[in-house]
Amino acid sequence: MTVLLELREKLKMVYGRYEAFILPIVKFLLALLVLLTINGRMGYMKLLDSHLEITLIAALTCSFLPTGGIIFFAAVFSLLHMYALSLEVALVGFFLYLVMFLLFFRFAPGDSLVVVLTPLLCALRLPYVVPVAMGLLGTPASAVTVGCGVVVYFLLQVVVGNATTIGTLGDEEATAKLRLIVDGLMKNREMMVMVAAFAVTVIVVYLIRRMSVDYAWTIAMIAGVMTDLVILLVGDLLYDTHMSVGWAILGAVLTLICAKVIEFFRFCVDYSRTEKVQFEDDEYYYYVKAVPKMSVSAPTKTVKKINSQRKIGNTGRISGVPGAAGSAGGTRNAAGGARGAADRSYGSREREYGAERVPGTGRTSGASGRSGGVSGAVGSAGGTRNAAGGARGAADRSYGSRERDYGGSRGSRYGGRNVTASSRPDDSEDDYEELF
Repeated sequence: MTVLLELREKLKMVYGRYEAFILPIVKFLLALLVLLTINGRMGYMKLLDSHLEITLIAALTCSFLPTGGIIFFAAVFSLLHMYALSLEVALVGFFLYLVMFLLFFRFAPGDSLVVVLTPLLCALRLPYVVPVAMGLLGTPASAVTVGCGVVVYFLLQVVVGNATTIGTLGDEEATAKLRLIVDGLMKNREMMVMVAAFAVTVIVVYLIRRMSVDYAWTIAMIAGVMTDLVILLVGDLLYDTHMSVGWAILGAVLTLICAKVIEFFRFCVDYSRTEKVQFEDDEYYYYVKAVPKMSVSAPTKTVKKINSQRKIGNTGRISGVPGAAGSAGGTRNAAGGARGAADRSYGSREREYGAERVPGTGRTSGASGRSGGVSGAVGSAGGTRNAAGGARGAADRSYGSRERDYGGSRGSRYGGRNVTASSRPDDSEDDYEELF
């Protein structure tokens, strides 16, 4: 069941994402099927029957129009075929379509698709699906649209069945043609029984599925199929409608399957977790029955892209930078140490020179000695500082070499080969110029 729920969520997600493309395609295919069925059943106007491009253009136009556009083009095609057969037949069809159009827009304007699907499914010998489906999804007013669809189907059947007789009658026998079509509809007991059966089925299914009992939808669809079959069988016994029992049973099974599919997508609940709540306010007592829906969130996949080659190269360069910086620092501080040693040597020579100057001028020599001593002290201090700088440079060089070794080992572990700063020779000089 979890797999089916996940599939349902994926289908809903795909439909929500591509609804702008799915709906026109579905309407195009439905309109094409309806128009081809009309041309195949009637076929009195050779212009429509022999030129497929006209049917394709009409179906393509219906794909961009509301669902009422399919009804309009189906009515136009059927009236054109009736006109090619006889003008009187076309007039009867036009006035009948007008009456059904007014009833349709008065009671159930949102069920326009039912008027098209009912004759189509009746032609495919699966008429029982429509009343049960409309009882689950619609209202009691949907019985009007279902009845209109049945009337349209039998109108086409009467025209096709009497086409040979109508063709033999002359133009002066217009009254006979009108009477033939009208009597064929008004005295058609099979049509009356089917309209009554479908109307009662819609109402029964609607009333049961609105009840607060467990598994109301399943009970409603079974009760609707049984009601439909019983009324049709009783009508067959009373009026000899020549109903096929085998097709009736097969249609009932297919109707139950279609109804369960509708329930799965529209009303899928878990009755095992039903909760009943009772509370009150100042004016009313409330008895609430809460039935949770069965839903599973569609699984989502998160893809993380890792560019390992670039990351390892960066690691090698980063590891090599401290080593290069340490080497450069050590070089500068080593030079500072050399300058400090030269300063100390110069200071010692100054002290000796101040002590060996002319004895008679002690003040000058003393000053020179002090000057030499100061220079020596400055040189010694400079040498000490630069010696410390040399020690720090040596430490930086040692740390840089360890960082290079560590960067190389990381490159070997992640990339399958040693990647250091030397893996890109042109990068090492650029990094050195940027740092120093």
